Formats: sequence, C-alpha cells, structure tokens
Amino acid sequence: MAEGALKGRVALVTGGSRGIGRAIALELASAGADIAFNYLKNHQAARRTEEELNALGVACLRVQAPLGEPENIKSL
Repeated sequence: MAEGALKGRVALVTGGSRGIGRAIALELASAGADIAFNYLKNHQAARRTEEELNALGVACLRVQAPLGEPENIKSL
C-alpha cells in the first residue's frame, strides 16, 4: 500500500497484538491509518504492538476485549 494512502482514516483490527492481526495493523499504519486494536490476554504483546504503531507516527488505541462475548463487541 502506498505511504500516506490511508492518512486521516481509522482502522479497527481485531486480534491486533500478535500474528496476522499485528501484521495487518502495522501495514495499515505504514499507509498512514490510525489504529484501534483489541487483544485478549497478552498485555506485553499488546504494549509492544502499540509502541511499534506509535513509532510509525500514527495514533493508536489498544483495548482488551474478548470478542466471543456479545457485550464486549458492543463496547469495542
């Protein structure tokens, strides 16, 4: 994706602290999107991902929310 192509946009990435979700969040951020991502339990991985996203110069919001529960989906 071209650098800056998503400037001014916000992406919500589920499972963004590790694996494919993390890779997607970083790719979208490298294109300029601000990122909101959720994670389940791994606080350390979520903090690392947040730091990497902030280093790319985008705004980042990390939210611990197990999306297997409908009320958490609504709150996210």
